[in-house]
Amino acid sequence: MTQVLDASTTSAPDTSPSPGLGAALCTALDGPLADRRAQARAAFPSEHLLRDPDQGIDEARDWVLNRLTELSDAGFGSAGVPRNADDVADPAAAVITFEMLAHGDLSTLIKSGVQWGLFGGAVTNLGTRWHHDTFLPDITSMKLLGCYAMTELGHGSDVSGLETTITYIPETDEYEVRSETPEATKAYIGNAARDGEMAVVFGQLLVRGKNHGVHAVLVPIRDEDGADLPGVTSFDHGGKGGLLGVDNGMLRFDRVRVPREMLLDRYGGVDAEGRYSSPIDNPNRRFFTMLGTLVRGRVCIAAGGGVAARRALSIATRYALKRRQFAAPGHPDGVVLMDYLIHQRRLLPGIARAYALGFAQNELTAALVHIQGGGAHTEREQRQLETMAAGLKATATRFANDTIQECREACGGAGYMAENRLVGLRADADVFATFEGDNTVLLQLVAKALLTDYKQVWGDLDRVGMVQATARMVGGTMLERTAANLLVDRLVATARRRPDELALVDRGWHAYLFEERERHALESLARRMRRASSKDFDAVNRLGDHMLFVAKAHLERVLLEAFIAGIEACTDPAAKAVLQRLCSLYALSSINDDRAWFIEHNRITTGRAKAIGAQLSALCGELRPDALALVEGLGIPESWLGATFLE
Repeated sequence: MTQVLDASTTSAPDTSPSPGLGAALCTALDGPLADRRAQARAAFPSEHLLRDPDQGIDEARDWVLNRLTELSDAGFGSAGVPRNADDVADPAAAVITFEMLAHGDLSTLIKSGVQWGLFGGAVTNLGTRWHHDTFLPDITSMKLLGCYAMTELGHGSDVSGLETTITYIPETDEYEVRSETPEATKAYIGNAARDGEMAVVFGQLLVRGKNHGVHAVLVPIRDEDGADLPGVTSFDHGGKGGLLGVDNGMLRFDRVRVPREMLLDRYGGVDAEGRYSSPIDNPNRRFFTMLGTLVRGRVCIAAGGGVAARRALSIATRYALKRRQFAAPGHPDGVVLMDYLIHQRRLLPGIARAYALGFAQNELTAALVHIQGGGAHTEREQRQLETMAAGLKATATRFANDTIQECREACGGAGYMAENRLVGLRADADVFATFEGDNTVLLQLVAKALLTDYKQVWGDLDRVGMVQATARMVGGTMLERTAANLLVDRLVATARRRPDELALVDRGWHAYLFEERERHALESLARRMRRASSKDFDAVNRLGDHMLFVAKAHLERVLLEAFIAGIEACTDPAAKAVLQRLCSLYALSSINDDRAWFIEHNRITTGRAKAIGAQLSALCGELRPDALALVEGLGIPESWLGATFLE
């Protein structure tokens, strides 16, 4: 087998990074939250960070519960969740804590998300003062372990179609919770198989014969001895593809009665006179408002997926800097893996994308803080947050799954050993693509949100007017314009005048192509959607692939603009220069992946498309000497990686 080396690194390259470069890159990537993230890393209890991969299911569950208790006692876990009605939620603390937990055992991460993010988050966001004072102290202290019973066997992404019913009984002033059909069984619920004592149960609220749509009610499910309470039946899912330490299970309810006060009625419920009332009259708007308050889960899962990918890239890159294979002239002991160009092309574009996602995550977290931090915000900003959270969750978790697999393969047989952590990480991160919303469905939501905004500016415009309106809209859909966005506008305006004359690493050319890809794809989808009747399932169904392309094109632009903003905010000259090369590597990799589209739509020539491949190799060669600093910049201490082959 012929091995291809990067010509720029064949003469015994220096593998040590520039002094302080890794730390400067980490500070830049951490962005506005750099100080808080640094403090969290310093305080994080890392002694029991990773679980023994040889544990069985019961042992793993015990270990995870004990670890979670340890983290809770140390102040990690419930951080950011209010402890009573007078406590103020800190969304940034919640996201940072989730990020820190993602550096360790992912079963612990997800169990924490169930307890505090989902169970505690539902009580916080859907409940009232009474619920907060009554339940949050025990939830945050782990005296009350709970679960989040939304998904049903027959209804996963289709939350509005849930079959579980919550029926008001006026004679006793209670609610009766029922799962009348097998499809109404709550399934895949974390904490449901063993540890949960109470569940937030989502179902159709029926009051005096009228269905008021999906609401949530608190239902005790186990007694102090762990036995199911009357009317509750729990099932253990047992072994899964990963997350061995999370006790996922199913729940059935047979005429379970709870007091009227147990309904989480911030957005609607029955009053003391037995009448239903809600501050939001429109049922659809009420439904989406309720779900919108739970957006933090998607923000956190996006962050967790990003950290999982960073862990894999850190392990694989560090291994590639020490592992030697195949003797070559000047390398009698074998060539360092990272000196092979093909190995650089496997890992360095992933690192570049990890940085892009990290900068975008910073903007998403900032938007969450703006919406849920107690300040004033508009309904449009809430929708933008929900769309961005859906899109980045899908993007980051898809990236995590693809990247962990690539890193596993890049480490050969050693990567397949459980002691080197990659196979366990791959198994645990797999389901990230499913929970908090199936990724394909989330991308469809992004496309639908873009079409909604498009329709608002498109109206009855002719083709020229539609093009102009789309150009104005693209770039302002997710978040309000910032100084960095305005910089991108100027770059695009310059590139639009002479795109074929610009260098392949010209940032304006990248921004121009990213914007053109999104603009053209969205405009053509809108035209096709306009011709298709919403009542014609087959006509709309045929647009599925187009919708996914639009969503991905939009999110690629969001990532590029976030990367550009991160570079602009960087104050360290050496780090800034490296980030510029990384950004070019990310942008050209994205363009290269869609080169057929760009050629077919006359945005680049075939000659220029071929040149991109050579430019990608050149960028990898330029970044090779700083490979260690690049993964140091991802913010994961080597001692936290736990891979035996790095010792």
